[in-house]
Order: sequence, then structure tokens, then C-alpha cells
Amino acid sequence: MTLDWPADAAPYRRTPEFTETTVPGGLTRAHSTKVGTWARLHVLQGRLIFRDLVDGTEVVLGPGIHPLIHPERLHEVATCGPVRFFVEFCARPAS
Repeated sequence: MTLDWPADAAPYRRTPEFTETTVPGGLTRAHSTKVGTWARLHVLQGRLIFRDLVDGTEVVLGPGIHPLIHPERLHEVATCGPVRFFVEFCARPAS
């Protein structure tokens, strides 16, 4: 499996903005994107912890830091104080 972000992956949908009090429980537990869907976390204010459950890495995200979330790869997030963020979903064009 390649861990490179496909150059032709384009946004097709985004979630509403979430805060530390409105983040859905599903995002704070192990989950993955569907087949063919990549995602980017966009932190607008504050900090958010991103955990890649496949390789065990944990990154504290702030504005401007976007982890690459690959299709079907288990991950989760955790809040660490006041935060405002959304998730952007991307896909490659149909062949």
C-alpha cells in the first residue's frame, strides 16, 4: 500500500465544523474512511490529537497541519481543550 497522497485526489464533501463539545463519538473511536476515500482534518482553532491506529503514531494538530488519512486505515481523534475543526473527504476521478 502506498502512503502517498494521490495527485489527482479532489475534495467532494466536507463535514460541518465540530468543537470539543460537538465532535461525534464515532470520530473519537477507531474508524476508517471507505474504499477510495482519502480525508484531511482541518483544524481552524485550538488543537486536536490524531492517532493512526495502524502504525501507532500520534500527532497534535493545529491550524495548517493536515494528516493524510488513507482509505480504510484505522484512526481516531481526541480533543485537548477548545477546538474547532472539520473533515474534508477526497477521491480520485472515476476511470
